Amino acid sequence: MPIELPSSPLAAPAPVSEALTPAQIVAELDRHVIGQAAAKRSVAIALRNRIRRQRLTAEEAAEILPKNILMIGPTGVGKTEIARRLAQLARSPFLKVEASKFTEVGYVGRDVESMIRDLTQLAVEMVRREKQAEVREKAEAAVEERLLDLLLPPVRAAGAAGDAAAEEEAGRARDRFQHTREKLREQLRRGFLDDRVVEVEVRERSFPSFQILSSQGVEEMDVNLKDVLPGLFGGRARRRSLRLPEARQALLQEEEGRLLDNEEIARTAVARVQNDGILFIDELDKVAGRESGHGPDVSREGVQRDLLPIVEGTAVNTKYGTVHTDHILFIAAGAFHVSKPSDLIPELQGRFPIRVELEPLTHQDLVRILTEPKSALVKQYASLLGTEGVRLRFSDEAVQELARFAMEVNEIAENIGARRLATVLETVLEDVSFRAPEAGEGDVLVDAGEVRRKLAPLVKDRDLSRFVL
Repeated sequence: MPIELPSSPLAAPAPVSEALTPAQIVAELDRHVIGQAAAKRSVAIALRNRIRRQRLTAEEAAEILPKNILMIGPTGVGKTEIARRLAQLARSPFLKVEASKFTEVGYVGRDVESMIRDLTQLAVEMVRREKQAEVREKAEAAVEERLLDLLLPPVRAAGAAGDAAAEEEAGRARDRFQHTREKLREQLRRGFLDDRVVEVEVRERSFPSFQILSSQGVEEMDVNLKDVLPGLFGGRARRRSLRLPEARQALLQEEEGRLLDNEEIARTAVARVQNDGILFIDELDKVAGRESGHGPDVSREGVQRDLLPIVEGTAVNTKYGTVHTDHILFIAAGAFHVSKPSDLIPELQGRFPIRVELEPLTHQDLVRILTEPKSALVKQYASLLGTEGVRLRFSDEAVQELARFAMEVNEIAENIGARRLATVLETVLEDVSFRAPEAGEGDVLVDAGEVRRKLAPLVKDRDLSRFVL
């Protein structure tokens, strides 16, 4: 029976309540990530413990630290995806960093505190979007009135005070004006005036910024000179002629800016990072081991020692305020093919008490990854080609063959896990994707024979350049 997939865009995930139990959290993760039950259980318990902590008194909660997790497993088995989906589930600020991109203090490069600053910036943007949604209705109403004022400027009534005839005529003029304004309002809402051009006053939003060169390396602080010298860089306004949709967007940003309290946004974001933030440190195995004393790896142990206070709990200065990292949940990951967790400095090992090993993917895992998750690859391709009128279907045997070839290429070349499926599937669908705009609407069935015809010669001849990422 062929697998027929929807051609409509994927729906956004439904909001999740904080009342989810660990079993329900695992069930939610199962919708997006195949297998890896042990890792899912660990992160589900960590998330539930965070909810439990929020129910305690402030004194008790201050003493309970998160149990950080170390995920051990080869690339492409779902380590990052589990952490990312967990953050979405909890609506937490989430940042993925690679340990190998940081350097020890004194070396050129980013210092480890920058990950907290980046996480705080993400939290500020998250809170700002939420606050914008709260004031959107009020802002849109104000923008509508401003646009109507531009389309039909109010007319001041003329006439002497106490003149009954003049006052009566002024009343009729106000009624006519209001009637015309309401007709324009209806046309504006229905989009009939979108081609009209209006002149609006737009305040420039770009301001000079600079970098700070410190002993910790070049660190981009994004210091806004508007904040330092508000009188000098107050923002210059200039008039621009814009079509109504563009004018509406410009005025909406201005109205939302007036309604938002930036200080409150910063305070909320900092609190959210401190209590709900999740930091995923990938490639921790790349900085494991003692320093060699020469060459580019000399700072590996130094990076671990710099990471230690961040994970233990410290105060990091950001442009939005001081962030305390004590209750941020850290999830570290690494393949640990060459090194092993015991090669990490003992102090850092102790800060990741929960360790889970992720299993290599099997053939059946790859089959399920292709079809079962909400954002499965075959569903994505069906949706993309559906926009061209192509109804894409895969036979059961074709999906089995796709998984088999992905496994085979992973064995011949470097094993990159489920990421191999993307290159295999792209190779099979290349001709269909290329011809779709000209071919028009129609049904396309990808069967096992088509998969073998496209992939078997490349694998047989060891022509793996198409598959190596």
